[in-house]
Formats: sequence, structure tokens, C-alpha cells
Amino acid sequence: MSQAPEPGRLDPDGVRDMFDRITPVYDLMNRVMTLGLDRRWRRLAATAAVQPGDRVLDACCGTGDLALADLAAGGAVTGLDFSPRMLERARAKSTAVEWVRGDALALPFADGAFDAATVGFGVRNLSDLERGLCELRRVLRPGGRLACLEITRPRGVLRPFFGVWFEGVVPLLGRLIPGGEAYAYLPASVRRFPGPEELAAICARAGFSQIRWRMLGGGIVALHTAVAEETLGVS
Repeated sequence: MSQAPEPGRLDPDGVRDMFDRITPVYDLMNRVMTLGLDRRWRRLAATAAVQPGDRVLDACCGTGDLALADLAAGGAVTGLDFSPRMLERARAKSTAVEWVRGDALALPFADGAFDAATVGFGVRNLSDLERGLCELRRVLRPGGRLACLEITRPRGVLRPFFGVWFEGVVPLLGRLIPGGEAYAYLPASVRRFPGPEELAAICARAGFSQIRWRMLGGGIVALHTAVAEETLGVS
């Protein structure tokens, strides 16, 4: 007998199909879920990793907002996603970014191809988080910089608000917006995702050092930054 999927986890085809379905409401839901703060968080991630002239990869780029922040920070940017409809929306936003359809678990780029990499609200959906981070390390040159922005479970005064908002209001809004029913998946995916300390440890195993994180939005989002070590991590 096959086992039921773990709550908050979808197989790769399920993730791709989900993001294809929610593309029409994705940007709107990002604004609603974060009370409009997600754009500022993306700018912080971009400026934490990108220096003018850098070759930059934005993995799991979605509709391209973080890739555009990388571009504004001075990078020569490649945005990668495996959802064709997300990439269609991203291409409509900018022709200055190279948009590539591909799998974050098997990046179609050479070792050391980039000076910096960013990923915003994407690693939570990978079927193999450590493998995805190893791939990001592989395509970064030694000394290359990583910025990873992800929702996390708050521990402070906003914890009750987080429960009401992400466990109740966001799934309800998703059901009310055409194509947004997949947002019922979000709370469970956050619950199963590693906390900041554990994510830092996984980054270290993947071949990163100088790992730091800061909490944003009152503790509901973590921005991890790291530097690619001289030798590759375990694949």
C-alpha cells in the first residue's frame, strides 16, 4: 500500500502543477500575505548577495521579483524556475534577465558559473533541500555569495498572529481567489520546514561557510546569507 504524502510536501510534479495554477494570483497573494513587505525583503536579499557586475542566479525565481531586485543591485541575472507559467509572467516583466526553465535539483549550469545566488520563498518546496543547496554551491565560484529568503515559524510575540494569519486567513483567501486553493498547502509546508539554526547547519553540510541569518517581519521570515567554501560540499 502506498503511503499518503507527508503534510506540507508535494512531489516535484505536484509542486510544478501547483505553481502553474496559482500564477495568475501569485503576485497579489505575496502582497496580501506579507502586508506588502515582501518587496522590501527581496531588496534586502539582493543587496546582501549581489555586487555590481556579478553573474547572478536567482533559483526558483517564480514570477521574477527577486531576479529583478538582483538586476537593480547591478547583477547580470539568470532566473530559473520549472513552472512554465511562472516564467511566462516573469518574461513579461523584463527582457534584461535571462529566464531559464530548469530544475533547482539539477541546475543546467557549469560548476562555478555564478558569483552570487539568491532564492526567495523557494527552497521550502524542494523535495530534497540539501541537494538543492549543494547544487547552488556547485554553480557558485569559491567565495561566491548566497542569500536565501524563506518563511519560518516565529517564536516571539507574533507567534499567535502567525497562527491566525497563515493557518486561517491565508488559506481562506486562497479559496476565495480563483486558482488560489493551493495556498492551503502553505501552512503545512512552513511547519515541516527547518528552523533557522537547522537550515544553517544544512547550508554548512552543503559547502557553505560564514553563515548568518536575520529575522524579518517580526520573526516570520528568515534571511540566510552564506559564502561558498573553496571545496564543494557533499552531493
